[in-house]
Amino acid sequence: MLDNIVVIKIGTGVLTREQDGTLDEASLVRLVTSVSELVADGVPVVMVSSGAVGAGVSALQLDGYPDDTASRQACAAVGQTRLMHAYETLFQKFQINVAQILLTSEDLDSDQRSGLVMNTLHRLLKGGNIVPIINENDSVAVEELRVGDNDMMSARVAKRLQARLLVMLSTVDGLQRADGSTVDMVTDLNEVASHVRADHGKFSIGGMASKLLAVGTAVEAGVETVIASGRKPSALAKIVAGGQAGTRFPVK
Repeated sequence: MLDNIVVIKIGTGVLTREQDGTLDEASLVRLVTSVSELVADGVPVVMVSSGAVGAGVSALQLDGYPDDTASRQACAAVGQTRLMHAYETLFQKFQINVAQILLTSEDLDSDQRSGLVMNTLHRLLKGGNIVPIINENDSVAVEELRVGDNDMMSARVAKRLQARLLVMLSTVDGLQRADGSTVDMVTDLNEVASHVRADHGKFSIGGMASKLLAVGTAVEAGVETVIASGRKPSALAKIVAGGQAGTRFPVK
C-alpha cells in the first residue's frame, strides 16, 4: 500500500473565471504543470476537483450559480465533460493519464463501497503516470450540493486513503486575519474560528467555513492539511516538502 499519497483539492474559483464561470485555461495550465512536476518526482497524487457546475453555467446561458437543484445538476452534467477534457488534454502534454471517479457521500459511508473505491485508487496510482481526478457526482447528489461538497469529500478521501497530506487550493493564500494577513500555522481550530468569513465565489458553493470543517476531519484522522492559493500552484512542491506556504494544520 502506498504511504505517501498527497490529495489536492481544487476549488471552483481556482478553475473558472469570476465574470462568467467559464474554465480559466491559464490557471489550469499552471495547476497541471505543478501537479505533473510532483508526479515526475514520484509523488502519488489524487486530485479532488470542483468546477463542473461552474464550467456548465455558460452552456445554460446563466449569469451566476443557479439556485435550483435541477439547473445545478444540469450544469454539472455539461460542465463535467468540459472539465475532464481540459484536464486530459493538458496532462497528456506531460505523458500523464487521468482517470475520472465520481462519488457521492454514500460511496464513502459504506465500508464495502469505500473499500472498492480505495482499491481502485491504489491500483491507478501504482501505474506511476496516472492522476485520478475525483469529483462529487453532482448530477445525482442533492444534499451534497447544498454544503461545501468537495471540501469534505477531499478530507474523507484523504482519511480513507491514509494520505500523508491534504492540500486545499483556494482563491486566497490561506486562513486570513481581519487585517488581511495569512495565518501560517494553526494547532487549535477553535482559536481561529473568529477569522472565518462566510463568503464564497459567485460560481462556487464552499467557503472558508466549510474548509475548516473539512480540515478538522482530516487532521483528526491523522492527515496534515494545508490551505493555500490555487492561483500560485508553483508552491505545491514547497508545500509537499514541508515548506511554508499558505496555512498549515499539523497533526497533533
